[in-house]
Amino acid sequence: MSTGLIIALIVIVAVVVVAAAVLTLRARGPHHGAHLKRRFGPEYDRAVARHDGDAEAAERELAQRVKLHGDLRARPLEAAERERYEAGWTAAQERFVDSPREAVAEADRLLADLAAARGYPDGGQYEEQLAALSVHHAHHVDGYRRVHRVAQARVNGGHEGGAGTEEMREAMVEARALFDDLVRPSRHNGGDHRGEPDGHRARTAERGRPHTPSLLHRRQAKES
Repeated sequence: MSTGLIIALIVIVAVVVVAAAVLTLRARGPHHGAHLKRRFGPEYDRAVARHDGDAEAAERELAQRVKLHGDLRARPLEAAERERYEAGWTAAQERFVDSPREAVAEADRLLADLAAARGYPDGGQYEEQLAALSVHHAHHVDGYRRVHRVAQARVNGGHEGGAGTEEMREAMVEARALFDDLVRPSRHNGGDHRGEPDGHRARTAERGRPHTPSLLHRRQAKES
């Protein structure tokens, strides 16, 4: 075999190896660590902590969430549905003043029902519903997790995991961000703002509606 042919074969093999590497990286794109960290934000850090600092294990979990729920298209709410959910949340906030535990439990039920109404997994499958929500609302989903934890502790006869009134108030306030994301009208009559971070969507929506401080915030101001 001539030297020229050997060199040509080496070049061809090198090109094939490089091309395979590029294709592999492209295939991994949506599941790559840096991409997952940008997409999931605080959820990425929580997943790493849950896996005792093992970033690879956390990334496998998050990549699986994207694989299962990344293509989910949220169903738009009818105006009457939206009004019903908004009225329910307002009632829960008002109830918090006298019965914070019951108010948090009601917020948990509302979020589960609202997410199911938008096309996410049913609230009876809490873990799957939370995973799906984390893919599309990563910056706000922890509020739901917090109110659910308090609500479940109450149902199981516990002491809300040691949660005091202030902690429950903070959980309600944080959960409201996810509620707002789910209940507000989406662009183009129902498509999620898929290319925008949660925070950007929230700021955009706030500019379009009058600001009314919630009873939770007014209560805090009164007590201070």
